[in-house]
Amino acid sequence: MKPDVIGELLAAASIPFVKEIIAKTEAEALEAANKIGFPLVMKVVGPLHKTDVGGVTLNIRSNEMVSIEFNRMMKIKHTSAVVLAEQAEGIELFLGASYEPTFGHVILCGIGGIFVEVLKDTTSGLAPLSFEEANSMIRNLKAYPIIKGFRGKAGINRKKFAEIIVRLSTMLRFATEIKEMDLNPLMGSGDKIVAVDARIRIEK
Repeated sequence: MKPDVIGELLAAASIPFVKEIIAKTEAEALEAANKIGFPLVMKVVGPLHKTDVGGVTLNIRSNEMVSIEFNRMMKIKHTSAVVLAEQAEGIELFLGASYEPTFGHVILCGIGGIFVEVLKDTTSGLAPLSFEEANSMIRNLKAYPIIKGFRGKAGINRKKFAEIIVRLSTMLRFATEIKEMDLNPLMGSGDKIVAVDARIRIEK
């Protein structure tokens, strides 16, 4: 699913998403950077595992860096465009879903980024989820102390994270054509939690 369509879908579910613009030319990339402001993130459109192919660059801080990275990324196999997005900071979170014909959508949450596959620290529940069920999923994570705040490091607003989980599960209750969905990562810092990247697979 195209990034702009994903953004519209998440907006309809009231799930915060970083401001981003798709660029197909260097001139469009520079114009997008001017609208978003620095620092920003650039990532390829096309390849499934962006980090594996060098398709994500953080801390872009100048027009010169935008030009260099745009031209480098467009040479990556299967890349059709480049997304420029505002850079979010905080704890990386994961929220995903898969559709099971017998049960409906199974919702997963955990710590996000590249550590999802390594740590395998996720909890699950069936859509639609209540706020209490979503809150329980968060509390049952091994990484819950990190989410709550650990050794002087700020945590995130667990209530807001639970609300986002509930919103996603409610949306998916009426969208059986969505077979897989990953929001990875969501960046959480205090009361602010925003989805940074998303992947959706649809089958009708």
